[in-house]
Amino acid sequence: MSQFVNTDPNAFRGVWVFCEQREGTLNPTDFELLSEGRKLADDLGVELCGLLLGDEVAGLARELGGYGADRVYVCEHPRLRHYTTDAYTKVICDVVMEKKPEIVLIGATNIGRDLGPRCAARLHTGLTADCTHLDVDVAKYKEFLKSTSTLDVDGMKFDENDRGLKMTRPAFGGHLMATIICPRFRPQMSTVRPGVMKCAPFDQARADACQVELCPVSLTDSDLKTKVLEVVKEAKTAVDLIGAEVVVSVGYGISKDVKRGLELAQELADALHGVVGASRAAVDAGWISADHQVGQTGKTVRPRIYIALGISGAIQHKAGMQDSECIIAVNSNPDAPVFEAADFGIVGDLFQVAPLMVECAKQG
Repeated sequence: MSQFVNTDPNAFRGVWVFCEQREGTLNPTDFELLSEGRKLADDLGVELCGLLLGDEVAGLARELGGYGADRVYVCEHPRLRHYTTDAYTKVICDVVMEKKPEIVLIGATNIGRDLGPRCAARLHTGLTADCTHLDVDVAKYKEFLKSTSTLDVDGMKFDENDRGLKMTRPAFGGHLMATIICPRFRPQMSTVRPGVMKCAPFDQARADACQVELCPVSLTDSDLKTKVLEVVKEAKTAVDLIGAEVVVSVGYGISKDVKRGLELAQELADALHGVVGASRAAVDAGWISADHQVGQTGKTVRPRIYIALGISGAIQHKAGMQDSECIIAVNSNPDAPVFEAADFGIVGDLFQVAPLMVECAKQG
């Protein structure tokens, strides 16, 4: 660490994405981050690199190239077969200290939320968690502000030559959006929420052109304070909101008959081969589990069809579903904010409207 100087931004170059794999299968979040990292790397005029850890995982590297990586650094070692914080942190920090990337992106998965802070602390740099937007180009950042805030952007002063990473995330329980910068230290690090960044289509030419570089790994028993003795998988049914083509979400509008409201949502979701989501209000009320929550403090979704039943449409919820291809909102309040984001709005009692929607869906 004494030889690693992280206060000279000019000594750091390149955008890196930590690519998570489990049992030889890449996490879909990897592809989202690489797609976003490609944009950042192009704006900066630098190389986009993936960082892949595991045991005998080099065969996965070129697939990462298909989503934008120019190069993939592969770190293989038997002690990396299963994730442990100690092992992964040491290996990642060793490679970062040697190669010196200016930006490191990590998916805000269970592993990423554990790994990111530990790496940032060891590298003595900052970390912005749960980012929903990233920019390095000032002009693009200003356009983002104009479209998502009420700020007088044209009246504000910006350093047009600023190449720093501008990391935007929800703050104060999702009531505000904050943009955080890390001007003094490198690398600039952020974890990014799954489902937020749009995944680019796979490019076979890029995959073929991707360079794979094996990095030496130094790991001893003294480096590890934990050891995986056994992996036990729990049989659990989890809702896949991020990968769903159709999401039917319920909000506080089902309060007069919660059981019937959830039943209607499930019937409509089943008829459309989709899944049930929910607003934070419905989750906080205890009507449905947190893994169904859509919004800034839940999951960000981009389904083909998003149906909002009895959801008022607070900004925190809209941020999690506004990129859906088609949004259909049902609410008894004609002034509900959700209608601002909807492609089709139905003003009416969801308990009367939803059964008609179910009937129509079943008829094809």
